[in-house]
Amino acid sequence: MTAPAVEDLLRELTPRVLGALVRRHGQFEDCEDAVQEAVLAATVQWPADGVPDNPYGWLVTVASRRLIDHLRSDHARRERESATATEVVPEELPDTDDTLVLLFLCCHPALTPSSQTALTLRAVGGLTTAEIARAFLVPEATMAVRISRAKQRIRAAGSSFTLPSGPEREERLRVVLHVLYLIFNEGYTASSGSELHRADLAHEAIRLTRMVHAQLRDDDEVTGLLALMLLGHARREARTTAAGDLVPLDEQDRTRWDRDLIDEGTALVKAALAGPALGPYQLQAAIAATHADADSAADTDWAQVHALYLILERIAPNPMVTLNRAIALAETEGPTAGLALLATLDGDARMAGHHRLLSVRAHLLEKTGDPAGAYEHYRRAAKATASLAEQRYLQGRAARLRPRPGGP
Repeated sequence: MTAPAVEDLLRELTPRVLGALVRRHGQFEDCEDAVQEAVLAATVQWPADGVPDNPYGWLVTVASRRLIDHLRSDHARRERESATATEVVPEELPDTDDTLVLLFLCCHPALTPSSQTALTLRAVGGLTTAEIARAFLVPEATMAVRISRAKQRIRAAGSSFTLPSGPEREERLRVVLHVLYLIFNEGYTASSGSELHRADLAHEAIRLTRMVHAQLRDDDEVTGLLALMLLGHARREARTTAAGDLVPLDEQDRTRWDRDLIDEGTALVKAALAGPALGPYQLQAAIAATHADADSAADTDWAQVHALYLILERIAPNPMVTLNRAIALAETEGPTAGLALLATLDGDARMAGHHRLLSVRAHLLEKTGDPAGAYEHYRRAAKATASLAEQRYLQGRAARLRPRPGGP
């Protein structure tokens, strides 16, 4: 088996192995370290020596031995060590999948969103600390501290390795979905760096969401989130030029969109919308499906897009939703109407100086025939984003409108 194939297999097995250890031994922090050591050993050995007949059992055995060795070396835990070290790894390992339990644990409310994201990618996604650090453009040491503190907080909170029940379960599931959404968004449009998107993060978010969906097929918001990711990811190849420059939606070559992902995503949207209630991910997926259904930008059903944003704005108020509704409103009622709606966001501290608000206003000002105003806002938007790809695009838009010396 090739090294990339081994890597894919290990990412698939990591949450199951970690779940088996935590369920048997407790001590999430120590178990996670032991599993990472076992995965590292497999990464080195399997490409050279071949994948064992039972890779899951191999990983559980190696990780269990590493855990026991660690406990034996810790003199402060002699009593617990004595009980744990006598346990024998059973030959018949329970074939359970604790991925969902792990996700709930990694998305514990005691953690910050950034810590939830990092721990999810490490414990459930199987990414190394170095890989996560590179994905979010921070030093490896910084990410290591973040993950370590997250595990310590989970231990201090006394969390049990079980799924919560009742209202708490529903509330925690929404946190899990939000973390997966954040991971995908960072992959879809990187917040900083030279690349517009980071395919590795987008792929990981989709993979993890598929795992959740496999266990919660009746949850319409889970289905909606997976659909939203697939429909967004379907456009990846068309979103940049060969040089890596951004291509806006209305200029994309739609023949480059991935029709298989669109078909799968559209089918999931239909299933999600058939449920008794509407949630934000279902609505966002429905909007994405409306765009995917149009053969060209001119064929987009903007009235439907606006209506969906209006519903989304009512059930999940958010300035970004209002901003996107302004774009749709401009398409149905003209740029002046869109600008009037954007003006309602000027007093929102969350949007102060945000490059999206500046760039959309620039676009609409350009459409109203105000090149000077558009030029100024494109320039300000370019300065406000840390994404080099977005900077280049916005600077290019501004350059087309730059006032000529001696001109009117």
